[in-house]
Amino acid sequence: MARACIAGTGAYLPERVMTNAEFENLVETSDEWIRTRTGIRERRVAAPEQATSDLAVEAARLALADAGVEPAQVDAVIVATLTPDYGFPATACLVQKALGIPTTAAAFDVSAACTGFLYGLECARGLLATGSYRNVLLIGAETLSRITDYTDRGTCILFGDGAGAAVLQPGLGDGRNGHEVISVFLGADGANSHLLSMPAGGSRKPASHATVDAREHFLRMDGREVFKLAVYGMIAAARGALARAGLTAGDLALVIPHQANLRIIEAVAERLEVSRDRVFVNVDRYGNCSAATTIVALDEAKRQGRLKTGDHVLLLAFGAGMTWGGAVIRW
Repeated sequence: MARACIAGTGAYLPERVMTNAEFENLVETSDEWIRTRTGIRERRVAAPEQATSDLAVEAARLALADAGVEPAQVDAVIVATLTPDYGFPATACLVQKALGIPTTAAAFDVSAACTGFLYGLECARGLLATGSYRNVLLIGAETLSRITDYTDRGTCILFGDGAGAAVLQPGLGDGRNGHEVISVFLGADGANSHLLSMPAGGSRKPASHATVDAREHFLRMDGREVFKLAVYGMIAAARGALARAGLTAGDLALVIPHQANLRIIEAVAERLEVSRDRVFVNVDRYGNCSAATTIVALDEAKRQGRLKTGDHVLLLAFGAGMTWGGAVIRW
């Protein structure tokens, strides 16, 4: 059976840089307070006229060029996001239109919060395994600045906007079709979904004057509990993905964890017994970009020369839901 291989990647970050110093005028905080507790120094913020699909399109164009694939050759578009342009239609359909991808292509969104790209990766693997799809465009894109409450010190400092994309193709595991996705491991725990959510705007609590006044259209998070579950979830995902790949943490050249908080990243690395030089970090420059974090980091690691042929890289993520996932890729 054909295996899923990454033929190309791309990433797009908005031009606007929001530094920690800017938050000192918004909430009671400081650059030092933010850096010591999160590791974040700055993040990117989309321009007022930019929606999630706009960021997704820019990242997609770069990934397609990297893979040497034309939009007319794309068979499916998957967008992982928790900040779609609209409740419906799917952001993937808007990306399809913007890129001129044929109407014969499938287009749909995946909603798994920060784990969205890895959930989408498993979907892409399934499509390729059918033999009916040759080029799957997978995108993780977010404009979290649109649902961030800039009066809430506990959350507003954490999030940024950005997009990353990958083109996946079938391969035979011989390296000629790209970087092989060896395994994917996913999990979820809906019992804790209340710990990180946007309370209003859905069918449970439709928009009203009351929900707007209560600021329920912004994300809310119990940071302490989410921290603990994030470490647990990513460790479980790492062990699951490694077991399915027949590998151990010692076989990894690089670990790319979800870029939510430097303390979480360090806790995961410590429990996996992976040295700091084998852990990729860019949370200091981009903050938490949710579904975009792992693919943006993978693209950046590739362009920095952090991966060579034959290396094994582990992607890890944890997000609202609660959801978690891991994927092992042979470069």
